[in-house]
Amino acid sequence: MMRRTSILALAIFATAGVAYAQSLDDARKSYDAGAYQQAIDAIGGSQDPRLLFLAGQSQQKLRRPDEARRVFGQLAARPGDDPWGAVGRSAVALLGGNANGAVQEANQAVASGPSIPEAQLQRGLALTSAQNMEEAAAAFQKASDLDPSWSYAHYYAGIAYSKVKRADLTASHFQAFLRLAPQAPERGEVQSILRTLSR
Repeated sequence: MMRRTSILALAIFATAGVAYAQSLDDARKSYDAGAYQQAIDAIGGSQDPRLLFLAGQSQQKLRRPDEARRVFGQLAARPGDDPWGAVGRSAVALLGGNANGAVQEANQAVASGPSIPEAQLQRGLALTSAQNMEEAAAAFQKASDLDPSWSYAHYYAGIAYSKVKRADLTASHFQAFLRLAPQAPERGEVQSILRTLSR
């Protein structure tokens, strides 16, 4: 009986994991195509931190800073030692124009959750706001290394590397971005930069 219960529990856990992966995948596909409201709808009322982070980013793309602040605030309210709490606090600080505070919180997120791609990406965004493009590029690179299928980790890495004159890395990240997000609103901008690099 105990063995059957364990097997059932594992099956439920595996099913939940597949459903979560599908939910993140669906939301990212909508986000990648510029359908930000659709991404938010796909996330629904999920409290999963990766989905909340994407919902906050979607609200920013829709130019709804108050909604973005509310969503990131849900992450920020997590317990003090939870790296996602620091990710949320960094995002809230960035929305408030506090680049230094955003960097400090993002550094804490990366220190306590080094394998979380969103922590690395948030650190890159904060460092970009603080005009530290070399470290921002390294953070975006780490985010794309941790999650190679995340198109926007490649996009932001490409932008950062273009600012520090690393044409080779700019091109490789932008090519990955176009492959992963062929309908992205930034497609024209990225193709234009790639054409400039090939001259």
